[in-house]
Amino acid sequence: MRADTSFRLVRSRGEPAALFAGSPSEFGGVPTVVHRSATRPALVLGSTQPASIVAADVPVDVVRRRSGGGAVLVEPESIVWVDVFVPAGHPLWQADVGRAFWWLGDAWAAALADLGVPDAVVHRGPLVTSRWSPLICFAGLGPGEVTAGGAVGGGGAAGADGAGGAGGAGGGKVVGIAQRRTREGSLFQCALARSWSAERMLALFELPLEQFEQGLSELEHVVAPLEREPEECLLALFEHLP
Repeated sequence: MRADTSFRLVRSRGEPAALFAGSPSEFGGVPTVVHRSATRPALVLGSTQPASIVAADVPVDVVRRRSGGGAVLVEPESIVWVDVFVPAGHPLWQADVGRAFWWLGDAWAAALADLGVPDAVVHRGPLVTSRWSPLICFAGLGPGEVTAGGAVGGGGAAGADGAGGAGGAGGGKVVGIAQRRTREGSLFQCALARSWSAERMLALFELPLEQFEQGLSELEHVVAPLEREPEECLLALFEHLP
């Protein structure tokens, strides 16, 4: 591992409610990479998602992060969660909100190549939405996010009205990234998929049966999971940070 990296590496384990509610202010202006692992499974909602979308009596904690986007189900066997903080004024900090993701997507793509995914693609276009992306993080595609493994199933990318099926350019999503920006800098919250079950995910939401069954079909191939150990993924990313 490079000795000259400007990022510190932290491993954090704890209760889901506190673990995923990260804010740029907590890092004291120091560029930081944090691997977060929860003591219990949790459905992590985006900052603007209403709690009413969640089904009653779900068997996981329901918590909220401060970055936007759709929900992520965080379980040790399904997700590697990594926060990356870049302080304002750092060479990697970008004023353009969309371009701000690109360097991190490139680092993830290089890490994935080391982990046996040579066809990883970093999305540099505008947000690609679907009928499911307001609900589920991995059902859309944003700047800097990383795909691999062929075409995404589910009817292709949505039009401007968001009416299309789940889709995206470059293949199934491997890494989703959300961003929170404050005066202190940018906090990127990354989720790398180790496994994927559309049925498991959809069962956590209040959905009519017809919509649930539609989701089973359309969301089956939106993710390209990477079955590698979390520590391998973390260290591979850290090695490729600029």
